[in-house]
Amino acid sequence: MTEPRKKITLPYLFEKVAKGEPITWLTCYDYPTAYLQEQAGIEMILVGDSLGMTMLGYESTLPVTMDDMIRHSQAVRRGAPTAFVIGDMPYMSYQPSVETAIRNAGRFMAEAGMDAIKLEGGAAMADRIKGIVDAGIPAIGHLGLTPQSVSALGGFRVQGKDAALAKRIIDDAKALEKAGAFMILLEMVPDRICQLVTERAENCIIMSLGSGPHAHGQLLIYHDMFGLYPRFKPKMAKVFGNAGEVILNGLKRYHDEVIAKQFPQPENWFSIKDEEYNELKKMLK
Repeated sequence: MTEPRKKITLPYLFEKVAKGEPITWLTCYDYPTAYLQEQAGIEMILVGDSLGMTMLGYESTLPVTMDDMIRHSQAVRRGAPTAFVIGDMPYMSYQPSVETAIRNAGRFMAEAGMDAIKLEGGAAMADRIKGIVDAGIPAIGHLGLTPQSVSALGGFRVQGKDAALAKRIIDDAKALEKAGAFMILLEMVPDRICQLVTERAENCIIMSLGSGPHAHGQLLIYHDMFGLYPRFKPKMAKVFGNAGEVILNGLKRYHDEVIAKQFPQPENWFSIKDEEYNELKKMLK
């Protein structure tokens, strides 16, 4: 019998980095998926504001509220008690001011039992990171393709392909690290830029989402890796199992079997003993 997993902590994550062992990270938005990820040994879980698209059907992450995030974070925490679970700060929950950022980060910790929070943006958000960290809350930065700023970035595209923009990402990463971020996610950044950021990081874990193999670990969007998001399949997502196809085929079979009166069969329903049924019929007379 395998020993139950100990709670994943910040020292454990830094120890993995020191040993050169990659960290596994996935998004998750609900209890049953969190339970499976916990059983699979996934170390970090991001309750991403991507739930606006994957779970709520919005066209972007922008309509997601703090209340949405708290509800889903609570469900994930219940399903994955030992994973290192991160709450993703939704649009306008931290941009207005440092105080707003601290208050909303605190909600993730107090109401949902998160281990850390993540927010998007570079040097312009360093004071938010510092305020949150000074309040005793572990914080993660997010650079490259930042979906909350997708309009300003010109769409879902690779960031830092020219030298000037790449330099800015490298400078932003250092600014976030100096502000106290213990981890930075690089999304859709060229692999060699990610490698430079990783090599320059001093006391900061660098994670890759579509940014190549040279980070300290990898993040994938759960719905992308199982073919569960119908609108598009990003290049960075490897499909590890086409659950979307399996579910769709099962739904079609159910539909067809009900119409053909093949479902339900006796093993799918419950019966009453003859004597009890006969007694009931007498009572109804």
